[in-house]
Amino acid sequence: MALQKDKKPERSNWRFNLDLIHPVEDGIFYSGNFEQFLPEKVKVSGQTGNLGNVKQFPKKYLKYLTKKYLKKNNLRDWLHVVASGKETCELHYFQISQDEDGSESED
Repeated sequence: MALQKDKKPERSNWRFNLDLIHPVEDGIFYSGNFEQFLPEKVKVSGQTGNLGNVKQFPKKYLKYLTKKYLKKNNLRDWLHVVASGKETCELHYFQISQDEDGSESED
């Protein structure tokens, strides 16, 4: 009787969605520049820009690269990346609370 090797499950393609709707509509974030930034900065096998056929990387890495892009374009003070689901991330504005009196009072 011959033993059969169990077949390894095929890798499924990872697909992440990054919701950029509000910053793009407001004209702060340009998705074209971001699309060029990602392939240039993705590291595969220790080499930057070596995306090739590899299209799988963790969502955490996508968040990291998005934060890096925001920092490069001085948007990190206004926007942050939030994981909104298992396969989705969104860019949100920071909530800035202001006192009802305005700024500090001078006595």
